[in-house]
Amino acid sequence: MSYSDRLIAATTAQGETSDPSQCPVRNVLDHLAAKWSVLIISTLARRPYRFGELKREIGDISQRMLTQTLRDLQADGLVEREVFPTTPPSVEYRLSPMGESFLEPLSAMVDWALANHPAIREARAEFSKAA
Repeated sequence: MSYSDRLIAATTAQGETSDPSQCPVRNVLDHLAAKWSVLIISTLARRPYRFGELKREIGDISQRMLTQTLRDLQADGLVEREVFPTTPPSVEYRLSPMGESFLEPLSAMVDWALANHPAIREARAEFSKAA
């Protein structure tokens, strides 16, 4: 089976049901392909961060969105959360081994984006002119 055939089969696979939400690829990519997930994972690739540090490092993310995305990534097993017994309690986030395993494919996607960004910007400008 060719790469494109595997990709099509994986992204349209729905298992035993006709419910698209049961597709494994769609299910995983819902969280991993989100803008904030990529930024958080990329940041945590450097080192563990406390919540406030992570918020400052990312910059334009709201506290609510950071909290929700960290919870989603933690629920998916990509991020680990450690609470330290201080007053007030401090919390540190780090990539789990599974999160670290995502860095290689994420790096390939980032490299592709960097290599193709000028062409994409040009295509967008041409599209805007034609519209």
